[in-house]
Amino acid sequence: MQHIAFIGLGSNLNDPPSQLQSALAAIDRLPGTRLLASSSLYRGAPLGYPDQPDFVNAVAKIATELTPQALLQALLQIEHSHGRERTFRNAPRILDLDVLLYDDVQLHEHGLTIPHPQMHLRAFVLQPLLEIAPDCDIPAAGSAQQALQACQDQILERLADVV
Repeated sequence: MQHIAFIGLGSNLNDPPSQLQSALAAIDRLPGTRLLASSSLYRGAPLGYPDQPDFVNAVAKIATELTPQALLQALLQIEHSHGRERTFRNAPRILDLDVLLYDDVQLHEHGLTIPHPQMHLRAFVLQPLLEIAPDCDIPAAGSAQQALQACQDQILERLADVV
């Protein structure tokens, strides 16, 4: 059975646009998974730990046969293959991949919460999400458009369309 999921992508090390391009290609190669759409790239200041380079972010829409847990494991493997190291919370990173939404599923288990628990607070997730899913609602949080309006203090620069 095909499920629709949205994946958040971010990087601030080792040529972030190239890291995101490579990650999108890897996501499209996952078993039973097809990339349906990807947003433009957006640059923004880091949140949580400010003493690091700006991040480049995007959102991908996929159709997948993977379960939420299998999808997360596959994304963690892609991060690992790109050289992701988890040194401390909000540290600079080569690649960060998050399951944002998976159908209308609401799930909270060790290591995986859907919808992503911070997505409604982050312009760098909401702006690219709305670019590819303009009518998106976040289960238990409401309209992504309304959530973005509450993030007006977070400045993003649109860099480019993903090819």
